[in-house]
Amino acid sequence: VLSLYVNQLNNFSGINMKKFLFGSSDLEFSSAQLSGLTVLRVLIGWHFLYEGIAKILNPYWSSAGFLLESKWIFSGLATTIVASPSLLTFVDFINMWGLTLGGLALLIGLLERPAAVAGMALMLIYYVFNPPLLGLEYSRPSEGSYLIVNKNLIEAAALFVVFCFPTGSIIGLDKFLVKYLKD
Repeated sequence: VLSLYVNQLNNFSGINMKKFLFGSSDLEFSSAQLSGLTVLRVLIGWHFLYEGIAKILNPYWSSAGFLLESKWIFSGLATTIVASPSLLTFVDFINMWGLTLGGLALLIGLLERPAAVAGMALMLIYYVFNPPLLGLEYSRPSEGSYLIVNKNLIEAAALFVVFCFPTGSIIGLDKFLVKYLKD
C-alpha cells in the first residue's frame, strides 16, 4: 500500500518521492563520514525529542513567553498569536509534537529527510522570531552572547547537512522502509 502511494505521488507531483524521502541511493560514505553524520543526526534527534517531551509533560508550558519576546519583523504576528487562545494552542501543539516526532524520527532514522526539513523550518522560525541582532534587547538572558549566529541557526545548518547526506537508509529504520518500497 505504501509503495503504491509513493508511486502515485511520483506520478502526480513529477517529483521522485523515494529520492526526496530517502536521498540518493548512490551515496557512499567512509566509515568516519558515516559515523560523524549518524552521530550528528542522533544528537539533534535526541535534543528535539527531549525538548518536545519536556514541553508535553509540563502542563504550564506555553510558547507565549518566547513569542512576546519577539522584537523583529514578526513581533506583530507574535502578538496576534498570543492574543488568540486558539492560535496559541495550535502553535504550542505544533511546537511540542513537531519537536517530539521530528526528534524521534531523526533519532531512529525513520523518514530522516522530511524530519530534517521540518526541523530546519522550526529552527528558522525560532531564529526569525528572536534573532540575535544588534539593537535588539531581550528581557530573558540567553545562554551565551550571540551576534547574528545562534544555536537555532547552527542547528538549522546542521539539519541541512543531515538532509543532504542522509544516513537513515544505512543506519536507521529507513533501511527497512527502502527495502520494503523496492519490493
